Amino acid sequence: MEVQHHRGALGGLAIMIVDRYDPVNLFALVPTLTLEFEPELRELDRLLDDAIVQRVKADLAKRYPYTPTRGRHSTPVEVILRLLVVKRLYGWSYAETARFVADSLVLRQCCRVYLAAVPDDTTLLRWANLIGPKTVEQLTERVVALARARTVTRGRKLLVDSTVVETNIHYPTDSRLLDDGVRVLSRLFRRAKEVLGARAHLGAAAFRSRTRSVRRLTQQLHRVARRTGAAAAEELTGAYRTLIGIARATRAQAEQARAALQGQAARAAARLRAACDHVLPLGDRAIA
Repeated sequence: MEVQHHRGALGGLAIMIVDRYDPVNLFALVPTLTLEFEPELRELDRLLDDAIVQRVKADLAKRYPYTPTRGRHSTPVEVILRLLVVKRLYGWSYAETARFVADSLVLRQCCRVYLAAVPDDTTLLRWANLIGPKTVEQLTERVVALARARTVTRGRKLLVDSTVVETNIHYPTDSRLLDDGVRVLSRLFRRAKEVLGARAHLGAAAFRSRTRSVRRLTQQLHRVARRTGAAAAEELTGAYRTLIGIARATRAQAEQARAALQGQAARAAARLRAACDHVLPLGDRAIA
């Protein structure tokens, strides 16, 4: 199996990142099987043109400083691109992609592997990691534009495939958000006290932690919320007012600590000011 390549302009060096294999019509080799592409493969075969191949090639050439001109010939860029597209189309792993393409004449023809060896999963993964997000974005735009131009799709909707990772978080109730705000702000002005040291002339009240009070109130709110009736509703309202009052007092303490840090040139002071600037608006939203 030959690869299409040419001599470089500088010093006659051969190009090691090759575009594609010499074409072979596998379907013509076994005409009695009447092989053909599935509809989605037929459209992908039309859409993956040379402009897309060249964009991927530019990323693959950045693997090492001399990748374009030294070493042995790579797996052709066109093959890598089409293998990755088929992998995404069918939701296969890298190992499954290599195995299924190697076993299928139709997929070999679609991926332009022809009679050559299919790269293994580790090789395919290595090349895939070199394709940057900007190139992926450009490829998506190019495929959508070609699909619309060839009336494969109207392109009126965008389907986003995202991964959701399960993690341990608590439900964001009002009381929980206020509790989080008080806890984070208390931690910030406690660190501010350490940074300010002897220069902290705000008094002990300015650095008082109210996290235990908030925790008790939050637990009380959860107990009261399970009850019904006018008395429970009145108690719930009173507890929320107290909780909001504590949150506002904690916010005022954080503002004082931030103002005291304003004149400090230490890097830790700058980080704490930036953290306060980020957290204070979030606390305001919970209080409101």
